[in-house]
Amino acid sequence: MNLKKTLLATALMAFIGLAAFAQEKASPAKTAEGMVGDAKITINYSSPAVKGRMIWGDLVPLGEVWRAGANEATTFTTTKDIMVEGKKLPAGTYGFFVIPGETSSTFIFNKVAKQWGAFDYDSAEDVLRVSVPSGQTSTLEERLVYEVKPASFEIRWEYGKASAKLGS
Repeated sequence: MNLKKTLLATALMAFIGLAAFAQEKASPAKTAEGMVGDAKITINYSSPAVKGRMIWGDLVPLGEVWRAGANEATTFTTTKDIMVEGKKLPAGTYGFFVIPGETSSTFIFNKVAKQWGAFDYDSAEDVLRVSVPSGQTSTLEERLVYEVKPASFEIRWEYGKASAKLGS
C-alpha cells in the first residue's frame, strides 16, 4: 500500500512540475528576421510584457542606456555590411542598446554581444551610434516586439515606437 501511495505522489509531483514548466516565461526569447538587400538581419531578444505598468519614463528611464529587452542584452546580427541611418555597420553580431527619448532615441551597436542586461555596458566598445525618430502610437503593444523590414527595423512596446532606416 505504501508503494502505491509513493508512486502516486511521485506521479502527481511530476505532473505539477511539467505543468509549471509548460507555462510561458515572463519574458520569452524571440527572434525577428528579415533581409536588407542581400544581408540577413537577425535580432534576438527577450520580450517582456507591459502587465499594466507604465514603461517609458518609468520602468525604462528616458535618457539612459537600456538593454532593449529583458534578461540578456539584445543582439543584432547582419551577415553583410549594411547602412544604418546612412552610417556603415560592418557584418557581425552586436549587443544592441537603446537610449530612449520622447522624440528621438539613440540606437547603439556594441562589440560585446554576450552580456547580461546593460550592467557591464561600456561605451568604449560601441561600433555605431545613430539617432532615430521615436514617438507614441495609438495602439498598445503588450509585449516588446522588433520587426525587420526591407528598408528599416523597428522596436515597439507599450505605446512607444522607434525605427532606423537600413540600406545595403
